[in-house]
Amino acid sequence: MIKALSLAAALALLPLSAAVAQDARGPSEEAIEAAAEAFEARMESFGERAESIKDDESLSETQRELRIAALWSEYQPDVTAFTAIVTQHATAIAGEALAEVDVDAIVTQALAEVEASGAFNAAQGIATNGAWASNDPEHMATYGLMADYAVGEALDALDDIDVQVDVEEIVIDEAVKAEAAEND
Repeated sequence: MIKALSLAAALALLPLSAAVAQDARGPSEEAIEAAAEAFEARMESFGERAESIKDDESLSETQRELRIAALWSEYQPDVTAFTAIVTQHATAIAGEALAEVDVDAIVTQALAEVEASGAFNAAQGIATNGAWASNDPEHMATYGLMADYAVGEALDALDDIDVQVDVEEIVIDEAVKAEAAEND
């Protein structure tokens, strides 16, 4: 449980660490950092108290679980408050970060890299010279045979379904007749 809380706190602080890495600290980052320090201290206190309960051999396993659950309910408001602070300020951090992103420049650069790699030329060549783009009579005959085969397989599957339905109807009719004979 403690590891899960640590992971949740780390994920919540991800926008903060990204902003710090860019040396763009503002009031939102400072508020999250202050809340994180207070939250970390509370969670350390929880961890110590939970460990002492866990190590208390005079308690049964059920008693330990109940006491840790009661202890957790004492710390739950701290988790909720920390989550609320991070949520409130993370929105502001994300808005500031996205305001500085030039989406057009990113798209233009990505398309230029694709064009430079020759991927467009390769795709165009494949589409133009592929067998499916050919008007060759042999290719057309082959594709016709493949289509006929696929249609034949589909029709065979439908025939199998009809046979199964007919057999089921016969079985149901026989069961109804047998039941009627028993009731007479």
